[in-house]
This record gives sequence, C-alpha cells and structure tokens, in this order.
Amino acid sequence: MDAMDRTIVNSLQGGFPITEQPFADVATALGLSEDDLITRIGNLLVQGILTRFGPMYHAERLGGALTLAAMKIPPAEFDRVAEIVNSFPEVAHNYARDHAFNMWFVLATETPEEIGRVIAKIEHKTGHIVHNMPKIEEFFVGLRFEA
Repeated sequence: MDAMDRTIVNSLQGGFPITEQPFADVATALGLSEDDLITRIGNLLVQGILTRFGPMYHAERLGGALTLAAMKIPPAEFDRVAEIVNSFPEVAHNYARDHAFNMWFVLATETPEEIGRVIAKIEHKTGHIVHNMPKIEEFFVGLRFEA
C-alpha cells in the first residue's frame, strides 16, 4: 500500500459522490485517471487490504435488522458448519476466531422478527447453538492512514 493508496482509502471513507461519473470525479480530485483509480481499488481488494468496496446501509432505518452471532464449533466440524452457515443468504460475514466461540458471523434480515427464525434454522441444520448478540449501542470508529 503506497501513499496514493492510503489517500484513496482515506478519501473514500468520507463518502462516494452520487454523480454520473463518480469514479472520474474522485480520480480528478486525487490527481489520477479514472482507470488508475479503478485499478488501484481493484488491487486493494485482490491483495486483501480492502475486504469490501460498496455502500453501507443502515438496516434498522430501512426496517431490517442486524445482529452478531457466535458459535462454539469443534475443530473437526468447523468446515461443515461454516458451509451450512454460509449457505444462508442472511449471513453477511463469517469469521473464524481463536476463542471458545470460534465462529462469528453477522445476520442481516429484512425484518427484526426474521433474526430469530434464521437463528433457529441455522441451529437445526448445524446441530449447534447460535448465540445471538444484538447491538446495544452503536459506535463509529473511523480509520485513517498516514499518507
């Protein structure tokens, strides 16, 4: 990640223009060509420096719901359970952790009532308990890179 990549990440965290040519507008402001900006963003994704590039929606304001969930999965069953959990379209992220609760994922549903139904389905299909950890308070943590 070079200084321009850091500048791109810092710039885009503040928002993305809603214009006819948003990449061209951002590129111009950063002194790049549109193709160079798109290539750099693509490279950051391929390298794993960025895991996602896209809009963030406030699910609750749209009538939906989000929750963090965790499971304790024996190592021998981890891959099988991960495949089942990941098959649910409501699962937004699924991460392995070095902890007793070794599988953590986010559920995103169209209504708050669906959270419980999806958790019950995951428990039924996997044979393991899902621990629901709904958000109590929201915090915004900004990340900036020194250029």
